Amino acid sequence: MKRLFILAALAGCTAPQPSLPPMLEDTCNANEYPALIGQDATTLEKELILGMVRVIRPGDLVTQDFRPTRINFGINADNRIIEISCG
Repeated sequence: MKRLFILAALAGCTAPQPSLPPMLEDTCNANEYPALIGQDATTLEKELILGMVRVIRPGDLVTQDFRPTRINFGINADNRIIEISCG
């Protein structure tokens, strides 16, 4: 009976899910593009950005894979750049 109680107690224990570390440094060089905030998204066509880039518009399905060197550009419904982040 004692073993059954211990097994039942252990069955309810789960390991916490690992979380992503907070962005402490600019791993994708996003800090090079602050002037793009508020600009029309078509401005990105004129920028030469070497490396991985992801443009995220309202309603887009986005994968949850974390790539520290990828620059994400968040675009709002008015086609304006509202966010630049790494990942």
